[in-house]
Amino acid sequence: MRPRPPSALGAGAARLPAWSALAAALACAAPALAQPDAGAAGGPAARDDDAPPAPPPLPAPAATERGGSVWASCAEHVPPGATRPTLQETFPRNGFSGYAAHLEITIAHGKGETVLPEGFKVQGDSDAARALEKAGFILPEADAGAGPTSETTATEAGATTRLVIPFVPLPKEPGRSALQLPPVPIAVSRASGELVTVCTRPHEIVVEDPIANERDPKVKPNPPPRPQREEWVLAKQLAAGILIGAALGLIVAWLVRRWMRRPRVVAAPPPKLPWVAALEELEALRRSSLLSEGRTDEYFDRVSDCVRKYLGARYGFDGLETTSDEMRALLARVRPPVPVLPQITRFLADCDLVKFARLQPSEADCLEAIERGEVIVHRTTPPAVRPEGGAGAAGAGGSPAGKQPPPARSSGAEGEAP
Repeated sequence: MRPRPPSALGAGAARLPAWSALAAALACAAPALAQPDAGAAGGPAARDDDAPPAPPPLPAPAATERGGSVWASCAEHVPPGATRPTLQETFPRNGFSGYAAHLEITIAHGKGETVLPEGFKVQGDSDAARALEKAGFILPEADAGAGPTSETTATEAGATTRLVIPFVPLPKEPGRSALQLPPVPIAVSRASGELVTVCTRPHEIVVEDPIANERDPKVKPNPPPRPQREEWVLAKQLAAGILIGAALGLIVAWLVRRWMRRPRVVAAPPPKLPWVAALEELEALRRSSLLSEGRTDEYFDRVSDCVRKYLGARYGFDGLETTSDEMRALLARVRPPVPVLPQITRFLADCDLVKFARLQPSEADCLEAIERGEVIVHRTTPPAVRPEGGAGAAGAGGSPAGKQPPPARSSGAEGEAP
């Protein structure tokens, strides 16, 4: 039969002289350091079934500037103007060493508030974790399927959240042990973004060994193995490299394909010189069958357009859209002067008679017009590009291949030079 542990009253009586001396020493220095009332915000609340108060084995929480309380495992914080949420807590009085004991908390809060917005987290090197470990409790790993659970229900006055937080009691000594769960922090996020931290009250639990009631306990087998996942760094690096290489390959292929399909720049042939183009056009008109078909008016009109187009390209204006008077005025302002300006003036006048007076030119008039057009082209060709055909060619205007330009018939004026 196990000896009965001494009661809290006996322990308090044994430590009564020491507490009396400490109280007498601090009575004059710090009369305000009184223990906060039971049930104060965040402080340890008295329970209906507890024994009469005895000298506490743990130091009382110190009051903060805002009326909260500070424990080694929890520091309560209520911002100014905020209402402290109401907590209802349930914790088992008895349990077994190594088996989770669940702390059930029911929190009444506002509709826009969230309980544990980032989850129930206790850092391993924090004061809260050290206080829990010193008290003989640990938190199971959440990844192992034994993490805290939360369930929120909306009510007319706000909302109610039910939290279930498991704690595993691990007393240092075998046998029956009386442990006290220290206050734990519960964070509540308000609608304004402020955090309200409230502390639960401490709970006592009597912990038994799992084999305390067995006559001849046997060693239990190990639990079945659980699969473990190991981070394969090389495989991750290879996969990332393959993906990056594939992406770069696609980009390079797209760029090469776009470059291959780019529009080719084809160099346009240099434009023909105006006098070369005009002579070719007049030669093609001379070989045409317009005269044999009797279309003398069309023949004459084409000769006129060819000469007009040449003069515009030669001296920098649109010859086909310029009237005869405008063309004469433009040619008169050319410097150095145009050498055959009188012949050009008479040629334009004859072309206007055929075009506007509705005169029907004869075949001889057509041949004369094309000869006069060739003379005008030869005489207005720049001297720098005239072929060297000797003195006779130079004197006659430098016609190609050393030939003399065809003589032009006079149009009635004596002594007119071609």
